[in-house]
Amino acid sequence: MKKLLLLTFFSLFLLSSCNSTIEKEQKKDTFVADNYTKKEVDIVMRDGTKLHTTIYSPKDTSKEYPILMQRTPYSSAPYGEGKMKAKISPNVHLMKELNIVVYQDVRGRWMSEGVYDNMRAYIPNKTAKQSDEVSDTYDTIDWLVKNVENNNGNVGTWGISYPGHYATVSTIDAHPALKAASPQASIGDFFFDDFHHNGAFLLSYFRAISLFGTYKDAPTDSAWYSFPKMDSQDQYQFFLDKGPLKNLNEYFQYDKLDVANTEKDKNRIDDFFWKEIVEHPNYDSIWQSKGIIQHLDKVPSTVATMVVAGEFDAEDLYGPLETYKGIEKHGKDNYNTLVFGPWDHGKWARNTVENYVGNYYFGDSISLKYQSDVETKFFNHFLKGKGDKNSGLPEAYVFDTGKKEWKSYDAWPPKNVVKENWFLNRNQGLAKKHDGKLTREINFISDIKRPVPYSEDIKTVFTPRKYMTDDQRFAARRPDVLVFETDILTEDFTLAGDILAKLKVATTGSAADWIVKVVDVHPADAEENNEKLQNHLKMSNYHLMVRSEVLRGRFRNSFEHPEPFIPNKKTDVNIKLQDVFHTFKKGHKVQIQVQSTWFPLIDLNPQTYVDNIYKADEKDFKTQTHTVFTDSSIEFSVLK
Repeated sequence: MKKLLLLTFFSLFLLSSCNSTIEKEQKKDTFVADNYTKKEVDIVMRDGTKLHTTIYSPKDTSKEYPILMQRTPYSSAPYGEGKMKAKISPNVHLMKELNIVVYQDVRGRWMSEGVYDNMRAYIPNKTAKQSDEVSDTYDTIDWLVKNVENNNGNVGTWGISYPGHYATVSTIDAHPALKAASPQASIGDFFFDDFHHNGAFLLSYFRAISLFGTYKDAPTDSAWYSFPKMDSQDQYQFFLDKGPLKNLNEYFQYDKLDVANTEKDKNRIDDFFWKEIVEHPNYDSIWQSKGIIQHLDKVPSTVATMVVAGEFDAEDLYGPLETYKGIEKHGKDNYNTLVFGPWDHGKWARNTVENYVGNYYFGDSISLKYQSDVETKFFNHFLKGKGDKNSGLPEAYVFDTGKKEWKSYDAWPPKNVVKENWFLNRNQGLAKKHDGKLTREINFISDIKRPVPYSEDIKTVFTPRKYMTDDQRFAARRPDVLVFETDILTEDFTLAGDILAKLKVATTGSAADWIVKVVDVHPADAEENNEKLQNHLKMSNYHLMVRSEVLRGRFRNSFEHPEPFIPNKKTDVNIKLQDVFHTFKKGHKVQIQVQSTWFPLIDLNPQTYVDNIYKADEKDFKTQTHTVFTDSSIEFSVLK
């Protein structure tokens, strides 16, 4: 029971499905039980594996309905006759309009047979008996349209986070009945989403690893894994005290050690996902084969796609943006749209009126408007309506997080965007012009014992989120964080698209991470304080983090073939920051922060080159002096 409660907590947290108040209301809601019947079946795949599938069908059998399907590794529970979800469908409107709604446990998870593999690799030219997630989806849809009564022959898929990945998968070599798919916060590539960012390990996610890497050899309706326990409420100090990454191996031995063999077994890794991470530190063939972004040329024009992304999604921002762009690039005749809103991970699925991300308030009814006016309209048009490209929805429906308003464009990024280079000048300046012919050096000490925290909060979190809009004053006031900012803006300045940090750097060591943050510095007279603002903060001079990213320096030239820095040699390091749509309003300032640690969001770089950081020893970790040169620049995508 304890494990099941942990699962429920994690699934709700990861998918952002509801807050506790809404959950209580749902338990009282009998709409699903009153209007749907539930049937559980095991659908046989082409290789003989049975996948557990739950089908909710409208009790009204006087007409035909489309099928809405979600494939998930997080369980299609509740299992058993008479036990039903309180909420089904992507949103309450689609639930109450009545559709056939299907949930399936993917291969190797929960009540489904088979062996699970994270981001199972797509097999382009399968033999008759070979299977992957693409064929599992195809076989499932084929069975559903042939065996579920009163279906109209049209299928739509959706999902948030990992289920969003499976929605993307459904579009590859798609079944003819698949008419609409909505990948939301979808994982695109595990070397750039969730557990890694540009080669840096997301240490803050380590407790979630056992969820994906604990072996299961038979169908089960109960959790078969356990989460690592932290004996501290201060995650910064906990990870600092643990030291090198290899000291975390002990948390991924899910069976008890034989006391007599403790010394022999102390470095054994039983968790297959952790082992995969440790043994494959570079972007090798293992990670490359698992990416779905590389196969978006195989999405047929018969499938309409609506990609949804949160502008402050800490888990999966790379995935949905690259999914949208990949389909755009390869599918010139495809109906493909993007919704880019002011949300953290999956918050668009919530029913709350006030829309906050951490301390920052973006407005009311943003998620509710999306659900009723965008998501419902999309699925109804392609599953019940004409299904042509005249859906009434824009190509890109995006939220300006500075002006706090929605905009519609016929392309993303918008066509009237230009690239501008802004230089990191001496005396903390950020300007369009370099501040002189002489390039100057700005040095800082990166102390391995005092890494820069990613948040000033003293707590532990399962997966971090609120830091994406956190006030960055605490970082700006540290000597190991370089700050560059404009004068007070005399007119609005809007960024629309990606950002490229073109750093010129050096280090006394042979390895380093580089982190760049884009910050909106609010004016001193800003008074729009809100009820979610932490007590120690004020909106006066609030440093809103608009976008941030890390690049593990060893991957500056290639994610496949890492290389050390030559000590004290000036070196180019280019860091791509994911898209933003943000207006720095008149009276604000644009600020850039540059640092080399971000703890414990990412793991500590030894700052001495080693072949595999996951196997580094304590002696490899050394304090170094880093340099940023003033011919470094930031390439902005500016809306004109």
